[in-house]
Formats: sequence, structure tokens, C-alpha cells
Amino acid sequence: MKGKKKIIIISLLFTGLSWLYGCGSPSSDLDVGAGGQTQAESAEAEKTEEQAEAGLVYESSMELCYAENFMVDYYEGGYTMLTTTMDGERFLIVPENGGIPGGLEEDITVLYRPVQDIYLVASSAMDMFAQLGSMDAIAFSGQKEDGWYIEAARESMANGDIVYAGKYNRPDYELIVSKGCSLAVENMMISHSPEVIEKLEEFGIPAMIDYSSYESHPLGRVEWVKFYGTLLGKEEEANRIFEKQREILERVSEDEKTDKTVAFFFITSNGLVQVRESGDYIPKVIELAGGRYIFEDLGSPDTKRSTVNMQVEEFYNDAKDADFLIYNSSIDGGVSSVEELLDKCGPLADFKAVREGNVWCTTNDMYQQSLSIGYLMEDIHGMLRGKEDGMHYLFPLSKLAQ
Repeated sequence: MKGKKKIIIISLLFTGLSWLYGCGSPSSDLDVGAGGQTQAESAEAEKTEEQAEAGLVYESSMELCYAENFMVDYYEGGYTMLTTTMDGERFLIVPENGGIPGGLEEDITVLYRPVQDIYLVASSAMDMFAQLGSMDAIAFSGQKEDGWYIEAARESMANGDIVYAGKYNRPDYELIVSKGCSLAVENMMISHSPEVIEKLEEFGIPAMIDYSSYESHPLGRVEWVKFYGTLLGKEEEANRIFEKQREILERVSEDEKTDKTVAFFFITSNGLVQVRESGDYIPKVIELAGGRYIFEDLGSPDTKRSTVNMQVEEFYNDAKDADFLIYNSSIDGGVSSVEELLDKCGPLADFKAVREGNVWCTTNDMYQQSLSIGYLMEDIHGMLRGKEDGMHYLFPLSKLAQ
């Protein structure tokens, strides 16, 4: 994206009928000009234009608690700069009626508020748009309707408000161009298809990559709601959402750690066991919840991988004495009983957690619910302390018949 300015102008039609936005007729003491603006609005517009011509004047930056892969800087006149730090891409959010600041560097992408007609490929962001009340900003989805567990996404697609526009590596260019797509929000998979980014740019559609999955702290992922809140002009809502999750962490952290061990796994179709690498966010959630991930030094932090496959024998040797087992349902839809789990992998019958009835399963929607991390932490915290009620994303499997 370097080397040229990518400007997406979202045109606004102003009718001058200000009474449409109120409960009654316009106030008689408002001096409305020929352009449909009051004197105050005209003065503000002139001020914004002057600031734009003068260039950006820095005011402050957003303070982040955990996120490391984005920054937010504020400038005079309501201008905001979003930066994704892993690739250095910068996006200037221009306020309504604002102009392009003078002296703007050519590698900065300009987006005008309100940012709409988004092609959302990063599925982890959908939950944030939904929780921010900004589903109307999305026009295109990189996932089909039946692939969503987020109810707001399914409803919007069923109603035709959001349409399927192809996967990340095969977008329907004709559709998104003809319907006026203003921005593509991609996930990290786009790095395998750089030609898609180039093609989007040819059509004047900038791409913004979501790096939330690369955050080192679990709540760093959640804090990306502030990134999207800034993009959409919903900063206050984003702060409230994040604070709720941070409060859960503070509450859970008040209790002493249990030191009970947890194995989080999935049985693949070819009989291997898929587990999380030790540096992944799930083991960190387990640790923050007061437990200990059974695999203490699995994988390499340099690979940026989240999972690793192992033979059943290796899993048996390393995890048979784990105090708790959590089966990951995100791929195969999960299991409803221990017997069903044993049908997938018979040797699990010898595991301590199976014998003692400490086997749990995640709900199908956990991974799409990107704002679920705090609640998952709370669930694991409760699981470790013998609680079964009030769970959000975990449920216990029926105990093995004796």
C-alpha cells in the first residue's frame, strides 16, 4: 500500500431539511443560509477547512491497556489516525464535512466518516461491529450466512442488508465495486494472497488488516474493539465494552491460583490430537483464570502458530493426568457426552479427568465471539472451582457410566 495515496470518498447527500432530524419544525431563531446550514454550522465548516489546509496538528494518543498491534492518534478538528503497527499502515479518519489536510504523506489512506459499505473478511471483527451497534456499516461478508454463529450477522444476511462477496482469496470484485465498497477489513490469511490486495487497490478499495490474533495478552484481542470503535465513531461504546471485560479479569484475579491442570484439545478427522501451543491465548486465559495449561513448553513463539497436531500416544503420555479436559468444538461441532468423545478417541477413557468426571466442551460460537474472552476466563475460573451454573461458553459433558 506504500507509495500512493488511497482516498475513498463516501459521498453524502445533504437535503437541507433539518426538520427531519427533530420532533417538530425547525426553530424560528436559527439563521439558515442558502446551503441549508446555520451560521454556526457554516463557521464550523470554515474552521475545519482552514485546519485541513494548515495540516494535521497533533493533540493526543489513546492509552491502551494490553493491545500492542494498533495505535490511535487524535488531531485538531476531529481528525483521527489509526495505525496497524505490524505493517505500519496508517488510516486517517476525516470528520464529516472535513477536507484532506495539507502536507499529508502519500502512504496514508484517507477514509471519510461515516465509514460504510465495508467488505468484512475478518470474522473476528463481526462480533465487535455487532456489539458496537454498527452492523449497518457492513455491506459485504467474506463468509456465507450459514457460516455465522453471530445472530446479528445471520439476520443481516437473511434480510439482504449484508451480502456474501466471496472468501478472502476470491472476492467478487464485480459485486463489491458495483455496490460501492469503501473498505476491505481482512484477516491475516490475506498474506497468502497479496494479489488480492493489489487488485482491490486497482479498484480504489483500501485494505485494512486485523492483527488482533497476534496480541500477546488475551484482553489485547478484546481491546481491538477500541480500534473499530474509533473507525466507526463509537469510542464511548467501545470503552464500555472493554471495561466490562477488564473488570472480569480483575475479579477473577482476586482469587488464588488453583494450580489445577487443563488440557484443551480437538480430535482431527485423521485421528490426531490438535492442541494449543503454550504461547497461544487459550493457555494464557487458563492461567489468568487460575489454572495451569498441561503443556508448559509446547511450540515456538517465533512461528506465530496457535495449534500443533500430535499423535494420540504423545497426548496420552503428556495429558493423561490433567485435572480437566476441555474439548474444542469449533471445527466439528463438538460432542454431547463423554461416550461420544470416547468414540472419537478410546484411550481417553484412562485419563484422570474422564475417570473423575471433569470433562468439558466449548460452545460452537466461542471463536466468532471475539468479545467472549473475559467470559471464557470467568467460565474456566468457575470450572476449576466446581461451578457448573451460569456458564457462557463452556458446558460439562455427562459423566462416564460406571
